[in-house]
Amino acid sequence: MDLPVGTTMVAAALGGSGVVHLVRPEVFEPLIPMWLGDPRPWVLGSGVAELACAAGLVTRRRWAPGAATATLAVIWVGNLQMALDLQGSRRPTWQKAAAWARLPLQVPMMRAAWRSPVR
Repeated sequence: MDLPVGTTMVAAALGGSGVVHLVRPEVFEPLIPMWLGDPRPWVLGSGVAELACAAGLVTRRRWAPGAATATLAVIWVGNLQMALDLQGSRRPTWQKAAAWARLPLQVPMMRAAWRSPVR
């Protein structure tokens, strides 16, 4: 049985993002709240979590839908923080709008992850 398109898309997004977290962690470090301390371990850990969730979805592990949904929810919080931070910046309006536009797009990703088939 093939994976649903939504599951495939979520796994690809998590896998791609996980690789970027590990290869270019400095991209994500500004998203980590200062009260959490050194951002590097958080970024690397979240990259590993994203890769694990992607692999779990593709191999239909029982834990993967819940773990992927929770991971996407945490990512949503980080993206909300980024959108809020951009509002006071000198960034172009399109970047600010894009940061806000991506928030509701994560809801269908969470739904697809949650509904992913398991063995």
